[in-house]
Amino acid sequence: MSNSKRRIETDVMKLLMSDHEVELVDDNMQEFHIKFQGPKDTPYEKGFWRLHVELPDNYPYKSPSIGFVNKIFHPNIDAASGSICLDVINSTWSPLYDLINIVEWMLPGLLKEPNGSDPLNNEAATLQLKDKELYEQKIQEYIDKYATRDRYEAMFGVKDPDDEYDGDDVDDDGFGDDADDAMSDLEDGDLSSSDELSNIELSDGDDDNDVDDEMDLSEGSLAT
Repeated sequence: MSNSKRRIETDVMKLLMSDHEVELVDDNMQEFHIKFQGPKDTPYEKGFWRLHVELPDNYPYKSPSIGFVNKIFHPNIDAASGSICLDVINSTWSPLYDLINIVEWMLPGLLKEPNGSDPLNNEAATLQLKDKELYEQKIQEYIDKYATRDRYEAMFGVKDPDDEYDGDDVDDDGFGDDADDAMSDLEDGDLSSSDELSNIELSDGDDDNDVDDEMDLSEGSLAT
């Protein structure tokens, strides 16, 4: 198995084994949806969004493609397409990051600290910089219209908790041979966890690091 394929299997398995609600598209580990709830203590905390994720063949050396399916009002997220302007999953992506980092740290960080100086949604950026009260009202309007729990379930349904990954060559534990290899990696602790990234801080600075360069996690920074 290639390094990229093995890493895809491992990172997706980490998501499937986590508390996150993940749905593979046609049992394909390179395309799936994730249920994402807004981070606590932010105007987004009562919202539920569906993320569409596609992993390129050369992941993790190339960053994943991630977008919001239902609409969200945010300076760095296009309201129409759901595309995200976040350097760490674009220009400054590193193979050291994984999908759990994105869902549990990078996206919540973006919602907590928008970058109004580099917007995809100009209206949201203007309100965020000049009228915080109206900005938060607009966020709530979008949640009420597109992202309440009831609206999410009406649009995307409710996942059966008994559903399991059903890939090719499924064995007794419910996973394919490749996925078993990925699970072994997790049990052996071969991959770094998101805890290793706990010292990285979000910043507004630009960073042109190449994804193949070695990075110092204790001193690195992420640009939003």
